[in-house]
Amino acid sequence: MLVRDAMSTVILTLGPAHTLREAATLMSARRIGAAVVLDPDAGGIGILTERDVLNSVGLGQDPDTERAHAHTTTDVVFAAPTWTLEEAARAMTHGGFRHLIVLDHGEVAGIVSVRDIIRCWLPDREIPGREPAGLARAGS
Repeated sequence: MLVRDAMSTVILTLGPAHTLREAATLMSARRIGAAVVLDPDAGGIGILTERDVLNSVGLGQDPDTERAHAHTTTDVVFAAPTWTLEEAARAMTHGGFRHLIVLDHGEVAGIVSVRDIIRCWLPDREIPGREPAGLARAGS
């Protein structure tokens, strides 16, 4: 199976001036863990993840004044839609991250996450939304 089979093509795109609260609100509403940040003044394409927002808040920074550009990863590893899921998983494991922006002919085509890969690798008999036997959610 290839990255193009697993990636999401509905992408949240932010500008560098978005506040972290705005970014977090948009990511939460869409139930996603990463957004593409387009900043032509800083070199183009970057990624802002839920971990970036969490680290900022954990440092006591104000999410209403902190801007996306200050927390965006710009040294991005990009995937191609023709990569195998194994290649994407290997890149994520090697880099220590959970999302890859997918570029096709230099244009953002999607994002693939660890969750997307796992969904593709689950056996067909798994039922979405149900916990596997023996697992329970925190607080239950």
